[in-house]
Amino acid sequence: MNTLMMNASFDAIIVGSGPGGAAVAHELSKLGKRVLVLEKGAGDKIKGTPLQCASIALIPGESLLFTQQFLALVRGIAYGGSSVLYYACAFDPPYEMFESYGIDLRSEVEQVKNELPVAPLSDDLVGPAARRIMESAQDLGYAWHKLPKIVYQEKCRLNCDKCTMGCPYGAKWTSRMYIDEALGRGSSLLTGSHVERVVAHAGSANAVKFTKAGKTHEVTAPVIVLAAGGIGTPLILRNSGIAGAGYNFFFDPLIVAMGEVNDINCGREFPMAAGYRDEEEGYIMTDLVWPRWIFSVFASEVLRFDRLASHCRTLPIMIKAKDGLGGHLAMRGGVHKKLDEKDRKKLLRGYERAKGILQNAGARHIFKTWFMATHPGGTAKIGDLVDRDLKTELNNLYVCDCSVIPESWGLPPTLTLIALGKRLGRHLAIESGLLH
Repeated sequence: MNTLMMNASFDAIIVGSGPGGAAVAHELSKLGKRVLVLEKGAGDKIKGTPLQCASIALIPGESLLFTQQFLALVRGIAYGGSSVLYYACAFDPPYEMFESYGIDLRSEVEQVKNELPVAPLSDDLVGPAARRIMESAQDLGYAWHKLPKIVYQEKCRLNCDKCTMGCPYGAKWTSRMYIDEALGRGSSLLTGSHVERVVAHAGSANAVKFTKAGKTHEVTAPVIVLAAGGIGTPLILRNSGIAGAGYNFFFDPLIVAMGEVNDINCGREFPMAAGYRDEEEGYIMTDLVWPRWIFSVFASEVLRFDRLASHCRTLPIMIKAKDGLGGHLAMRGGVHKKLDEKDRKKLLRGYERAKGILQNAGARHIFKTWFMATHPGGTAKIGDLVDRDLKTELNNLYVCDCSVIPESWGLPPTLTLIALGKRLGRHLAIESGLLH
């Protein structure tokens, strides 16, 4: 870290550059506050290539973790976090759940919707596979409809498969955009910075210890926000003396049903364009078109080598479930959590429904992927390790990422995390004295 950075004075340090931390940085910077964002991953320009995607999400033991059941859990480690690779879905928070903990996010969500381009995709951006699946589901009586997205649709390109690998055209909103605005207002970003712990004295956090390029550094600020994700944040909390982090969490397990039709030739479209949510069962179903190389990996994983040539004719339906809380993180971040029988059966019931939709669409050679997971969270829950203002037991130390979600989830969390970040930013500015 250069001498100028070492000698700089910051109003807040944010660890992690995903949606929650980015929203906090964005809010504080608008008030003229200097924020330092520390990000473990690289800050390379988004290229939308398989190699870059693999470097962000497929590094074993870092971004790619496996449970004892060989269920793969993927997280993005890069400037922007998993928002670089997500599908830009903008589900409303479960307001009643948060309100039961004393948190009202309605005004923040409304602010986000006025500030960012939240809307379903236009009809011309809904690809042929997504359209065929939606028509079949609606024909069977499902309330299958286009999903809200955070997308600058005028920048979107047809016949494009780069959403999963990172959009190089700036069409898909990522948390980089918020942080870039904060940088323009005088804040700072250090990528390649591995935060080890928060330094505290007399019950108050006042510094962050991290390594960069093999050297250890310590930087101080009156406010510290951990936003390193559902895996990264609890490990930092543990190293900082908060031993209860990383227990009884969720990880949103999913499988994908796939079937081949003869009259579609694409395989390159915006994923999760439309879907159906079964609140009683506790899962969602959406289209999920992957790039060819990712499709090949998951088909090969279940030994369906006979389907490798059918990518462009495949209709894929993802089933993602709200799993029960359980398990724990190992001291080095290993994931010790089983997909219990109840959740496994829930996913398989969803698969049977998806199979019916595919068959109604004329698909054959139907198969399913192995189980995987995304969005780990609940590892530093509201009402447990943080209060309604996202403050930990240490003064000046806050958390704003999936870690704080207090109950089983099952939904893409981006809109919720942005809203929580805005709320926390306002709290820090007003209640914690950053707004003078």
